[in-house]
Amino acid sequence: MTRQIALLRGINLGARNRVSMPELRSALGKAGYEDARTLLQSGNVVLSSEGSPDAVARELEALVLDAFGVESRVVVRSRDQLAKVVQRNPLTEAGEDPKRFQVSFLSTAPDPEIVREISARDFAPEQVAFLGEEVYAWHPEGLQRSPLARLIDDRRLGVTATARNWNTVLKLGAIAGGSKDPPLLTSAPSPFRARAS
Repeated sequence: MTRQIALLRGINLGARNRVSMPELRSALGKAGYEDARTLLQSGNVVLSSEGSPDAVARELEALVLDAFGVESRVVVRSRDQLAKVVQRNPLTEAGEDPKRFQVSFLSTAPDPEIVREISARDFAPEQVAFLGEEVYAWHPEGLQRSPLARLIDDRRLGVTATARNWNTVLKLGAIAGGSKDPPLLTSAPSPFRARAS
């Protein structure tokens, strides 16, 4: 069994697309997934499965639709894949507020031409970096008025994209690794710790 991290897109947004996390854990257990744990209410699940990340994503989309009547696209990473997301963070000097640093997890790599177009634009003081199936973005003034955030979504990228802030990424990594105390931002490099400036 491989520990995998499933990110459900667009659930529990106000009164829309409501999915109870305890009921989701129960449904996952009945479906054969082992040791399912959830984080927050925004669709973050850590579970064990023998399936590939892509297969698990499709299975969970069907499960959520069948059990809750909610259509939600799902992006899945294995524990090792998530560790690499943290280790290769290209924006280590961006800032020290993990709530304003986000990683968008994509269903597949976007069109290179779209990547070049967005990367060439000046969003200062915001920063962005594309690495394969992840987009790293620093939003020092928040997301609400961010011109960058509007460009790294499904419609612009042409693929499913679901974002999590750096705190959530680290906590999910810690849960997948079995730690009861998720690490915070620190200067000490390790698989599930960010290097802060």
